[in-house]
Amino acid sequence: MWRALKELPIEGSHFRRQAPIGPYIVDFFCPAKRLIIELDGGHHNEDDTASCDRERQLWLENEGYRVIRFWNSKITADLTAVVERIYVELYGSRDAEAIKLKHGRRK
Repeated sequence: MWRALKELPIEGSHFRRQAPIGPYIVDFFCPAKRLIIELDGGHHNEDDTASCDRERQLWLENEGYRVIRFWNSKITADLTAVVERIYVELYGSRDAEAIKLKHGRRK
């Protein structure tokens, strides 16, 4: 997944992996779009883990982040579809031209 994200045409910004946000560490984060990508394995189906995931996602969304989740099996089976979904989240459609993304750095 990391290699696929690094190949997206995102000028002026990038994804960070294992990025700290508040009390959490997210799998992948694009600061320019405040987009978080979470990868979930089978243990995320367990009640306790799923409950923690919901709580975490609500907190992140309340802070103004967008969170999209993918099952590990989806990434393995159809990485192209996953990357297309991420592109749409970044640019609005599959046909949109990649534009230079900027994010404001805190001083």
